[in-house]
Amino acid sequence: MIYINPTILVLISCIQSLQQSTNIAKLPFAKGAAHNDWLRRHEDHCLQDTRVELRKEIMDWCDDPNSKCIFWLNGMAGTGKSTISRTIAQELAAKKRLAASFFFTRGKKDISHSGMFFTTIAAQLANSLPVLRTSITDAIDNNAHIFQQGPREQWNQLILNPLKNAPTQSIQLVVVIDALDECDSMEDIQLILLLLAEAKDLETVRIKVFLTSRPEISIFDGFRQLSGEAYQDFILHNIPLDTVNADISTFFVQKLSPLKAKHGLGTPWPDEGIIEQLVKRAAGLFIYAATTLRFIQDGIDGPEEQLSLVLSASKSSQSATKHLDGIYTTLLQHSVLGKRGDEQEYEQECEKLAGRFRQVVGSLVVMFNIMPARNLAQLLQIPPKMVSRTLDSLRSVLNVPENESQPVRLFHLSFRDFLLDSERCSDSRFQIDEEERHTSLFRKCMSHISQLQENICDLWGPGVLITEIPSDVIQRSIPSHVQYACRYWLDHWRLGNPLAVREDIKTIRQFLEQHFLHWLQGLSLIGEVSNGVHVLIALEKILSVSCNAYQFLQEIVLT
Repeated sequence: MIYINPTILVLISCIQSLQQSTNIAKLPFAKGAAHNDWLRRHEDHCLQDTRVELRKEIMDWCDDPNSKCIFWLNGMAGTGKSTISRTIAQELAAKKRLAASFFFTRGKKDISHSGMFFTTIAAQLANSLPVLRTSITDAIDNNAHIFQQGPREQWNQLILNPLKNAPTQSIQLVVVIDALDECDSMEDIQLILLLLAEAKDLETVRIKVFLTSRPEISIFDGFRQLSGEAYQDFILHNIPLDTVNADISTFFVQKLSPLKAKHGLGTPWPDEGIIEQLVKRAAGLFIYAATTLRFIQDGIDGPEEQLSLVLSASKSSQSATKHLDGIYTTLLQHSVLGKRGDEQEYEQECEKLAGRFRQVVGSLVVMFNIMPARNLAQLLQIPPKMVSRTLDSLRSVLNVPENESQPVRLFHLSFRDFLLDSERCSDSRFQIDEEERHTSLFRKCMSHISQLQENICDLWGPGVLITEIPSDVIQRSIPSHVQYACRYWLDHWRLGNPLAVREDIKTIRQFLEQHFLHWLQGLSLIGEVSNGVHVLIALEKILSVSCNAYQFLQEIVLT
C-alpha cells in the first residue's frame, strides 16, 4: 500500500481548486446581468404588502417538485415585471435556491443580446452549486473554442451535461430571466426557450426557469414550439384591477407618507381622495406610480405643487398608456422648460432648452451602451455643465448617479418608447427623431475615431502583449467616449438612413484611407478587434445596395 503524505493531498486539492477557479473566471460574464449587480443597487423591489398572492403563487411553483419547468410571467410594459423578478430572485437567493439570474436590457451592450447569456448562467451556476465546477472546468479544458461557439454547444457542454452528471442529492434550483423580449434577436429568443425547456428532463439537480417578458409575437412563437408539459404562464395584466389598485394604493401611501414629515405638511396629506385619484390615473401601471412618486419627490417645487401638477395632467385621458403619456408630458414641460416669464423670452428659452433635451436625452435613448454624463458630453462635444443641467432636471425618469464616474440610465424603457413615438409624444418639442439622432451620433463618432494616431499608447516596441499594457494607459489614450465611437460608429450610420447623404459615405472613405489601421489598433487595445471584421462585413452589405458600392470598395482596396 502506497502512503501519501496528507499535506501532499491537501496541496493537490488546493491546486485543483485554484485551476477550477481560474477556468471559471475565463467564462465571459455579461456586466449588469445579475439581479444583485452593483449597477442595479437602486432598482425597486416589491413592498412587503404588495403582490402578495402572485409572489406566493410563484414561490409555490418553485417549491413544487411536480410543477412545470418554466413559469412565464408576461405583461404589458409598466406592469411591474422587473420589480417582481428582482423580488423573486432576492427571496430565492436568501433561501439558497437561486441558481442564476439574467436581466436583459435593450440597448445596453452585453445584456441586450444572447452572446454571453449561457456563459454568464454557467459562471453563476458554478458559484451557486460548487459541485458543478469540475464538470464545467473539464468542458472548458476539452473545448478551447467553446466561448466562440453557438448557444446550443454552450448550453450542452457548460450547463446541461454538468447538471446531468452532478454527483449530488436531489435538489431544485431556479434561474430567473427578466425581459427576454429585450434580447435583440427573435431567433435567439426562440432558441433560448427551446434549450431551456430541455431542463425538464433533469432528475438529480432539477433546474426551473422563472421568465418574464412582454407578450410579443416572437415570445409566443417560441412557446408554441414547446410542449404544454414544459411551461405554465401567468398574464400579469389579467390580475383583477381591484387587486392591482390595492397594491398601488399601498405603494402611494407608504412612499408619500415620509414626505409629510420631511416638508412639515398638514394632516392628512395626501388624503384618501387624492390617493384614489392617483390610483385611478395609474390604471394598473406600476411604472405610472413609480414615475409620479419620483416627480413629486424630486421636483423643483415642493411636493404639494408637484402633486397638483400631476393631478391636473391629462384629465381627459382614459387608457393606461394615455395616463402614462400624460405624466411624461407634464414632467417634461415642467422639468425641462420651467416656469413662464416674459412671453417672447420664454419662447426663445424653451426652444433652446428643448433642443438641448433632444440632443442629450435623445442620444441617451438611442445609444448602444450607457456611459457617465461627462463621457456623454465628450462624445457629443458639448460642455459637461450643459449635459449635467439637462440630466439633473430629469431625475424622475433618469437614474443620474451622484458619483460622476457611474453611467446614466433610463428608469424604464417606456420613457424611450414614448419619446420615439410621435403619436404618443404629443408635444413636438420633445419628440426624438430616431434616424436624425443616429446620424448625428455617427458623425460625432467619426470625428473622434478620425483623431486616432499610430501607436496611440506610446508602446515601447513591437510585439507588446495587451496584458503587458496597464489599463490606465489604455483608458488615458483611448477614453470611454472614443472606445464607444470605435465600437458603434457603423451601427449609428446603419440606423440613420445611411445612403441618403453622400457626404457621409465620403467621410467613411476618408476614414478608411487614413485611419483604418489606427482604428484596428484601437480595437485591439480595448479587446474588440473581432468587432472590426464584423463592421467591415456589415459595411459591404450596406454599400452593396448602391450601384456605386463596388467601385467605392475597389477604390479603397487599391488606395
